[in-house]
Amino acid sequence: MLHDTFNNMFQIPIPLLEKILRPMVVYLCLILLLRVFGKRELAQLNPFDLVVLLSLSNTVQNAIIGNDNSLSGGIIGAISLLCANWVLNRILFHWPGLNNLLQGKETVLICDGKLDEAAMKREILTREELVEVLHKQGVRGLGDVKECTLEPSGTFYVESMQDSFPRTRHEEILHKIDELMKEVQALKMAAKA
Repeated sequence: MLHDTFNNMFQIPIPLLEKILRPMVVYLCLILLLRVFGKRELAQLNPFDLVVLLSLSNTVQNAIIGNDNSLSGGIIGAISLLCANWVLNRILFHWPGLNNLLQGKETVLICDGKLDEAAMKREILTREELVEVLHKQGVRGLGDVKECTLEPSGTFYVESMQDSFPRTRHEEILHKIDELMKEVQALKMAAKA
């Protein structure tokens, strides 16, 4: 009985080469598909995109593991995925041009307070979604943005034309505290005299 337990845990029912190649092929296909379908899938801007990304892992699970639920098979699959990622990162490091081809380029969405409607359509972003991103970064509105870029990784880079509202407000408060401290010091000096 103990022998059967160990056999079930560690015996791989499919050939080892197939076990190694399956995760690598799925990994490369997912990278290409995410590149084709755009940066929005990586940005996870709304619940629908999040559901797609979560379902994607479950959808490709059987393609990765095949007919194998063994512990050894899972470990080999994980090692294969990590190795594929390691190799691809080394290749992209040495050939930056290939990195640009696979990841794509950044998309400028706002420049000097002006929204690029064509870029928004290409990235399938609504104005409301972009305003939400700006608010999360402490920017009040489109007019306050010097540049807003959607990076290939799905993250947003936002540069304000001026300091954002919270920072400006913070500096005003600090300035008033300094003035009050000076007044308190002057009152102390006057009280001592």
